[in-house]
Amino acid sequence: MLRRILYVAVALLVAAAAAWALWPRPIPVDVAVIDRRAIDVTVEDEGVSRIREVYTVSAPISGRLLRLSLDPGDKVTADKTILATIEPAVPGLLDARARTVAVSNVAAAQSAVDQAKAQQAQAQAQLDFANGDLQRTEALSGRGVVPEQVYQKALLAVQVAQTALEAAKAGVAAREQELASAKAALIEGEPIASSTANDAAHTDCVTVKAPVSGEVLSVATTSEQVVASGTPLLTLGDPANLEVAVDLLSRDAVSVKPGDAAAIEDWGGPPLNATVERVDPAARTKVSALGIEEQRVTVVLKLADRASGGLRLGHDFRVVARITVWHGDNLLAVPMSALFRQGADWAAFIMRDGKAELRQLTLGHQNSSFGEVLSGLEAGETVILHPGDRVVDGGAVVVRS
Repeated sequence: MLRRILYVAVALLVAAAAAWALWPRPIPVDVAVIDRRAIDVTVEDEGVSRIREVYTVSAPISGRLLRLSLDPGDKVTADKTILATIEPAVPGLLDARARTVAVSNVAAAQSAVDQAKAQQAQAQAQLDFANGDLQRTEALSGRGVVPEQVYQKALLAVQVAQTALEAAKAGVAAREQELASAKAALIEGEPIASSTANDAAHTDCVTVKAPVSGEVLSVATTSEQVVASGTPLLTLGDPANLEVAVDLLSRDAVSVKPGDAAAIEDWGGPPLNATVERVDPAARTKVSALGIEEQRVTVVLKLADRASGGLRLGHDFRVVARITVWHGDNLLAVPMSALFRQGADWAAFIMRDGKAELRQLTLGHQNSSFGEVLSGLEAGETVILHPGDRVVDGGAVVVRS
């Protein structure tokens, strides 16, 4: 009999424990109170800071560039700081064919000089003869032996011979210059008188001065080398004259307009205030890291407080731009974490007398944190945040401790 009573007592205890374990308990939830606040609708994306006016300094002529002494970050002054010095390059080597042609040209030029000198000697002889004939004719004309016309012809002959001699001398000079040019074509690999960067007075050197004041942003090369005309040497800019360029998706860019407020964040310092200066009128196709083609529009932001606080934001630094496209004050706002979709509508659970109550909502503007409530909620009501599958309409809930 005692054993039977013991079995019954144990069975009752097990049943009571099972009933207690299975008895419905209020579900612990996180809650928030509906109130009024300001709501900002923003678009956000990565961008880069950039100097508005970047100057690329190139070699004005071909030649041998001397080693550059400037490094990125060095200060430069317009029309004073010497950026680079270029001197004539060493002549290149000649191949067999070019050398043979050059030697032949020298020989031909030398023959032309000899011919011109012979013509000059001939012209000199003709002038001497004309002068002697003039002297004889002049003596005879004084005694009336020969007519005046003969004397005038002798005088003309002297003038013609003099002119021919001058032409012959000019021909010799021209042929000698052609010979010098032909010999110059044979020069190869011979060092030119050296000039250093400090020897700016060297007549064969060209010095390149800074076109603007600012800092050196980058140097293409520092080594001495032969460069062609137009070769980029370095870039200059004023770091105080910064802007931010952001590539927004075209669907976000349509809501941005010049004058909108913006904030520059995640660049390594405190947030910076900025305003939208320009929205490009054309988009371009850009492939994302996932291989998706996107239409991107460049939006340019003007920094409002670049010069304050000794900021170290420089050229081509990565930043995150947050642009405010809409702002509203004193709006009834609900946390977005309390919302979920029910069909095509928004819905939320409120907590009333320890139970969850389902509400259908109509929302206006919204951002990642809050949504503007147009209908469905009142100020002071308590909404359930992050409602799970266990929260149902009419179910018991309790605030999580």
